[in-house]
Amino acid sequence: MSGADRGASEPLLELDRVALSYGPVRALTDVSLAIRAGEVVGLVGDNGAGKSSLVKLVAGVHRPTAGAMRWQGRVYAPRGPRDALEAGIATIHQHLALAPRLPVWHNLFLGAERVRRSVLFGLSVLDVARMREEAKRALARLAIRVPDVDRPVGELSGGQRQAVAIARALLWNARLLVMDEPTAALGVRETEEVRTLIRGLKGEGVAVLLVSHDMQDVVAVADRVAVLRKGRLAAVREAAGLDADRLAHLVMTAEAA
Repeated sequence: MSGADRGASEPLLELDRVALSYGPVRALTDVSLAIRAGEVVGLVGDNGAGKSSLVKLVAGVHRPTAGAMRWQGRVYAPRGPRDALEAGIATIHQHLALAPRLPVWHNLFLGAERVRRSVLFGLSVLDVARMREEAKRALARLAIRVPDVDRPVGELSGGQRQAVAIARALLWNARLLVMDEPTAALGVRETEEVRTLIRGLKGEGVAVLLVSHDMQDVVAVADRVAVLRKGRLAAVREAAGLDADRLAHLVMTAEAA
């Protein structure tokens, strides 16, 4: 998405001078940021810069102690992660929250299983056939092939596990994915699979907030980069023209306002 296109579209998510405190500790101060449909925004900064705190605000884990958030132009004040998910914001944490011994299809519907009424006893039973078919369709949207929805998730590659987590979010009709360190501990091939997934989401108009310490990942897929420093937004830059070294330098030198 070009800068002109982004300027012409309304933001999905707006953070307006949000702050977050844990008792006397100020984790975030006056952070303003907008994310639009089909845009990948990289969120970078040193340890303790406030990245995790910002993710928790967006994901509904915490509420800001000052400032406001808006989702599609309306006040966004989730009371928990479920509210965020129902609004259209899904957070995919580094650990993915997958059950490795369960099959792919069950992981996609974990906690939201499809059921049907039993003809013989009138009881609700799992509609496995429906979940398997919906899982296949959801995964078919993504560029990474998962060969068998009956395979335990623990047997999949890192990139395939990310695809399962993303497909689960898309089943909730997520319009913004917050991806927290998605390539941590992945090899070169699996890292490229995740980048391919992110590019595919962008092509479908899904926004991505990419939190990463890997500067190469960020510049490979992001449209813009937001730099946090000491809980403040120190810089927002177009990713075009940035390489990993320039971005790392920006992280180290950008001064918080």
